[in-house]
Amino acid sequence: NFLTNDQLLSDDEIVRLAGLFAQLGVTKFRLTGGEPLIRPNLPALITRLAQIPGIEDLALTTNGYFLPEQAAALKAAGLHRLNISLDSLDNEVFQVLNGRRSTVERVLEGVEAAEKAGFRKIKINCVVKKGVNDHTLVDLAGHFKGSGHIVRYIEYMDVGNLNGWKLDDVVTADEILAKIDAEMPLEPVPPNYKGEVANRYRYLDGEGEIGVIASVTKPFCGDCTRARLSSAGEYYTCLFAHHGTDLRAPLRQGASDEEI
Repeated sequence: NFLTNDQLLSDDEIVRLAGLFAQLGVTKFRLTGGEPLIRPNLPALITRLAQIPGIEDLALTTNGYFLPEQAAALKAAGLHRLNISLDSLDNEVFQVLNGRRSTVERVLEGVEAAEKAGFRKIKINCVVKKGVNDHTLVDLAGHFKGSGHIVRYIEYMDVGNLNGWKLDDVVTADEILAKIDAEMPLEPVPPNYKGEVANRYRYLDGEGEIGVIASVTKPFCGDCTRARLSSAGEYYTCLFAHHGTDLRAPLRQGASDEEI
């Protein structure tokens, strides 16, 4: 069931909790979804988050559909980085995966708008499902090779328990790398920071890099430094958790910062 508006955290509540997380040492924040670009007045929220002391990296993950209209406002509001979901350059394949709600052309228009707005090193997220889009991985890599953007291939994983996940549908990180390396040779690159979830590989000709997130075959739980706050105010320490800690209730019951 969809949540009612009063069940969702308000901008004020999000900003307050973000400030508390920042006081505890969190420096990197990411807005995700669902689709964050459908939230009303999102640039105003980003402006407030960007002004919180201690927040050094403010990013957003989007399907890109509304970027042509919003990219400039997001950049002006203080957003640092973008991740854009694009599972294939083949429009038929792409629409099978997104329920025919968008097109490749629309997403590429969003990438172009983000570039014009000043976003650099955009990450293109591609979830790989066996027998669906695995035959289009090399074309996607080739399209963004040399662009300055980074394609990140993600093993198909069981998120939310509603996607009918089966291990048979997983294309492993090793298989993904082998497909691309055979056409465009790669070499491994050290992580940018401890706990980085994507394994990095650069092209031997110097034309950029890709990333592979091997959450199924090579879990990174031991180095995970991430937490998640749901739109309803539940705090999760694992993406796969079924239950979180309710922070909305104490917020609305007048708890002090120290109590929260």
